[in-house]
Amino acid sequence: MARVEARALIRAPLEQVYAVAKRVEDFPQFMPDLERVTVLERDGEVPTRTEWVGVVEGRRIRWTEDDAWDDARHLCRFRQREGDFERYEGEWSFEPENGGTRTAITVEFEFGIPLIGALLSQLLRVKMKENLDGMLAALRGRVERP
Repeated sequence: MARVEARALIRAPLEQVYAVAKRVEDFPQFMPDLERVTVLERDGEVPTRTEWVGVVEGRRIRWTEDDAWDDARHLCRFRQREGDFERYEGEWSFEPENGGTRTAITVEFEFGIPLIGALLSQLLRVKMKENLDGMLAALRGRVERP
């Protein structure tokens, strides 16, 4: 199992960054690696089960996840229910910092590829890290743009 983290300081108030992040169904509008995010279940305003289709190196990756948003602590825990990963789970967190919001995402994942070699395993970690960095950069661009 691999663990990958990404962090970014977004120059906007915590509540604004958190509100944009909770609208995961809007992510494909500003995150080029996402083809679509479909809300399957919703608890009030917040998606709680979502279906994702992303594109990595020209390959479509699909999964359905459960999202648990904690408004008091400004975090979201997510876990794949089904999809192309053997395991995919993690956490978004949002904290005020220096007039902005420190935003972090941590993902633990495993592909169901038997006898995955060290080189391929490292390549998958690098690709996941690039993806997480790209997600945070896109979120920053969405929130910070005038």
